[in-house]
Amino acid sequence: MARGVRGGQGLARVAVVVRAGVAPMWWLGVFAAGVGLLIPGLTGRRIGVMAGAALFIIAAVVVSYTRRKRYVALARPAVRAGKHDVLQDRAVSVRNWRRGHRWWLLLAWLVVLGSSFAVPVAGGMLLAGCGTGLGLKAAWLGRRERAEDALLWVRVDWLGAHGGSPAGKTVKAYRSTGIAAGDAAPGGARRRTAALV
Repeated sequence: MARGVRGGQGLARVAVVVRAGVAPMWWLGVFAAGVGLLIPGLTGRRIGVMAGAALFIIAAVVVSYTRRKRYVALARPAVRAGKHDVLQDRAVSVRNWRRGHRWWLLLAWLVVLGSSFAVPVAGGMLLAGCGTGLGLKAAWLGRRERAEDALLWVRVDWLGAHGGSPAGKTVKAYRSTGIAAGDAAPGGARRRTAALV
């Protein structure tokens, strides 16, 4: 639901939404690359592995740095979340993103798996590199959140039904909370709770 009680808005953590694609892209890419090692392909395994390593690095860098200015521009005018705003749990945000992108992920995996018959390993490494890039972007957001001592949130209704990009055209600005709000740490990882003594 986009609206909370008494006119509040449902808010999802920006870094959590960014981080949601890391695990599926990484593991699907690694699996596809592993299968590619079993296929000679047109270029041979050696060339495929070398091309895959290059594509992994390029994808990680490109995805990590893409739209950073947009994130900064949205964060700059961020206003404090209201007391009636509802902070979405990390697990819900991750599930919504993955559910909305499941067919895209499946299609991407099938494409990179099929590409192994031409260039073994390379497609899988490219997909894994994209996942790594998202992880690096989430870590960058986490450093900004720690530096500003504030967590960044985006309205759920601006993400759309399929859990779109937190830097998409429909997103007008972010909201912020204190560093301890919600159940995710800066950068979107699970918050570590201190053991009870």
